[in-house]
Amino acid sequence: MDFCETAEKAYQSMGIDPALWIMGEEILLDLKERFAQIDETCEINQLKVLSAMQKNRISAEHFNGSTGYGYNDAGRDDLERVYADVFHTEDALVRAQITCGTHALSLALSANLRPGDEMVSISGKPYDTLEEVIGIRPSRGSLAEYGVSYRQVELTEDGSFDFDAIRKALGPKTRLAAIQRSKGYLTRPSLSVGEIAEAIRFVKELRPDVIVMVDNCYGEFVDRCEPSDFGADMTVGSLIKNPGGGLAPMGGYIAGTKECVSNCAVRLTSPGLGREVGASLGINRSLYQGLFLAPVVTAGALKGAIFAANLFERFGYRCIPDGKQKRQDIIQAIEFGSAERLIAFCEGIQAAAPVDSYVAPEPWAMPGYDSQVIMAAGAFIQGSSIELSADGPLHEPYAAYFQGGLTFAHAKFGILKAAQRLYEKGLIVF
Repeated sequence: MDFCETAEKAYQSMGIDPALWIMGEEILLDLKERFAQIDETCEINQLKVLSAMQKNRISAEHFNGSTGYGYNDAGRDDLERVYADVFHTEDALVRAQITCGTHALSLALSANLRPGDEMVSISGKPYDTLEEVIGIRPSRGSLAEYGVSYRQVELTEDGSFDFDAIRKALGPKTRLAAIQRSKGYLTRPSLSVGEIAEAIRFVKELRPDVIVMVDNCYGEFVDRCEPSDFGADMTVGSLIKNPGGGLAPMGGYIAGTKECVSNCAVRLTSPGLGREVGASLGINRSLYQGLFLAPVVTAGALKGAIFAANLFERFGYRCIPDGKQKRQDIIQAIEFGSAERLIAFCEGIQAAAPVDSYVAPEPWAMPGYDSQVIMAAGAFIQGSSIELSADGPLHEPYAAYFQGGLTFAHAKFGILKAAQRLYEKGLIVF
């Protein structure tokens, strides 16, 4: 392969048809102004993270790990102070022992709900893996088994909060209102920070005692503010998504009020121990450095999502959001209308990966989902959604959910490789 001449030749050496590469370059010319706006937001968020690290006097000693009980782990404890300052909250829990985003959300819910309480999702159906946590689909250890009831308020047809329905849904037993920022395996619009802010204000004016929890997965650093800036009692996410910057090998966070976060710490470990235990096992440096890089990595993923929408709209596919809409998270949904097209797209994403590029993804019965799911993710960190990846359930409308890319250059190549795979199978023309 000869990479010494031009970008076009380099892409051609990697299997991209020259006509497809030219189409991509034309799209990028039209996106220059939008990408400049993303870069400005990135700068603001970078300074926000830097300020929090400087305020908390982070030093090389914070990168030392702990073992066993993890008592007096200054790196772990001050990282939580940094997160609290980044998200402008009273407190934060940032732990390797939180295994994933679903675990972080389950922890936040189970720590702050008691038998007889009611949880209301005011943004419609939650992400598939939360159905068993809540008990929508019966499962051992669900909230329903512990006497927590559940109801949900659907969004309106245009994807907005239904405030009249929310007012009616908040009953005397309602203890917690949940909002999911991203769309999950739905083709609704993701919710903006502004829309979430208005919903938080509405709930708090009606019921100041109700806890508002926001599932912030895929949304961190996309905007200049976070839901926690507008009164969310808990903002919850995964470290192998945006805030880990591709370097965090595991973990999750909950940022919010002291009471809610303290409840989560006790639930994560045990009564009487709380946040005092939990060894960091030498990953502190990766968590700090990942957070520091997160604004830049998120900006690259955001550009990749926008590029994907603009490219696949040219091939006639419905994209949510579309190529011109403002972004609220890094997820790009593309409706393919058939299993064959969805699988071919994921094969292209896998073929573009730095890890396991030679394998073909296949649909399987993934734990926590009610249908077969195909996932493409040749990642340095298993399951890392901030790295180049795509997945989707094998049912109508056969939508692929594309996200990530530690650099925009990699995201761009992955998108072109996916289009190339569809072209080679005779499923698109260009």
